[in-house]
Amino acid sequence: MDTWIYYALITLAAYVGMEFMAWFTHKYVMHGFLWKWHEDHHLPKHEKEHFFEKNDRFFLVFAIPSMICYITGSSTEYFALFFVGIGISLYGLTYFLIHDVYIHRRFTWFKQLDGKYSRAILRAHGSHHAKRTKEDGESFGLLVIDPKFFKSRNKQDDAALIKNNEA
Repeated sequence: MDTWIYYALITLAAYVGMEFMAWFTHKYVMHGFLWKWHEDHHLPKHEKEHFFEKNDRFFLVFAIPSMICYITGSSTEYFALFFVGIGISLYGLTYFLIHDVYIHRRFTWFKQLDGKYSRAILRAHGSHHAKRTKEDGESFGLLVIDPKFFKSRNKQDDAALIKNNEA
């Protein structure tokens, strides 16, 4: 196997693995023992005091392993770890663009998308934000969406569900 294919597969595996890690961390850490960091993310915009949230600390939770992989991979014989770091970073960029820019509109860099997948992402995340407590949540992932969120709804129900993303 060519070296570049090997490293591309490592990067892809790390990227895909991060969807599971994000789901697991969101469900069991953010909605678990670190709820105090995540709680303000579930508040409506008008109840937030600042642009930044305590929840933004989780950026570091995921960035630190990526940095460790970059450093270890570039300074030891475990060069493949460098590409694990790239996969983690690419997932982080994806998460930022979809979650903070597209879903929550913290930045207005692009207009609302209107495809089946993008609407399903909005519905799934809206159902997650329908709960203001750490219990009884659903839809903890970002890219892997339950098929029920692909089903069409009437415009009022759809708009109400998506409006939950304004938190």
